[in-house]
Amino acid sequence: MKNKFFLIAFLLPFISFSQKREWIQPTELWPDQNGDHIQAHGGGITQIGKTYYWYGEERRQGLDSNKRFVSCYASTDLTNWTFKGDVLQLDDPENLGRRWVCERPKVFYNAKSKKYVMYLHLDNASYKLARVAVCVSDKPDGNYTYVKSFRPLGQESRDIGQFIDDDGTAYLIFEDRPNGFHIAKLSEDYMDVEKEMCLVKMKLEGGAVVHFNGLYYAIGSALTGWNPNPNKYATATSLEGPWSEFKDIAPPEKKTYGSQSTLMLKVVGKKKTSVIFMADIWKPRTQWDSRYLWMPLEIGDGKLWLPEPKPWQINLKTGEVKFQDLSK
Repeated sequence: MKNKFFLIAFLLPFISFSQKREWIQPTELWPDQNGDHIQAHGGGITQIGKTYYWYGEERRQGLDSNKRFVSCYASTDLTNWTFKGDVLQLDDPENLGRRWVCERPKVFYNAKSKKYVMYLHLDNASYKLARVAVCVSDKPDGNYTYVKSFRPLGQESRDIGQFIDDDGTAYLIFEDRPNGFHIAKLSEDYMDVEKEMCLVKMKLEGGAVVHFNGLYYAIGSALTGWNPNPNKYATATSLEGPWSEFKDIAPPEKKTYGSQSTLMLKVVGKKKTSVIFMADIWKPRTQWDSRYLWMPLEIGDGKLWLPEPKPWQINLKTGEVKFQDLSK
């Protein structure tokens, strides 16, 4: 009997880690299949078939301070995630010196070249370089190889975002401190930025775009560094604009519930199309403990609103969202 109890006690933590999660819980620790908090900060999502790949900044403790790491997680339900490893482990590629910066990875799959193309914000410690880096892989879960860096369209680029339109065209969103933020079309092989679609003359970072029911919605965060602020949105009938006046996506005093935008993910189901707001809750002094705020947006007819965070789930087949009843 003693041996049986010992075996149960030994296996209990492993059993709990492997239990399937039913709810996405914004602002809480989000464990992967091993029970470790997901480290995919400033990230993006790439869908291949029925699998979603989540790429982000690897911020766990104990990393080699001379390198920068991009992590990858895979899921078929957007709730339970499997760690696929650090798919990019990058040494200082441009002799940038101490505290060089590699942020906000976004991966695009090019169906023609069958390559996975990763864009990153690459910078030095003073944030004066302001370039994008490009890395490639033959597989979604790496490993990725560094190719080059450049200033897209010859302009400064810091925070970057990704957008895939309904026709499959790929766009890079990048923040240009002197001018605003750009929405730009990628080249046919995705290895360069080919054409500017629009310069939105607002000082915003954390840019994200989604196309929903005939309108484009753009979201951005004010330039307050690590500190949260009221994120705002605008709409346009075309990526070229003109864009409407920017409005708050949540009560301004909530400062986007302590988060900063990184992506809007559209899920097209048989019954409903849902748009998920993906954001980071940064903890600059304990970056490994930074959290995520994922919430379905109330969106349509030119309006966009971020509800107060609470546990929720999504049926990927139907596109329908359900919220947990916290009164029980």
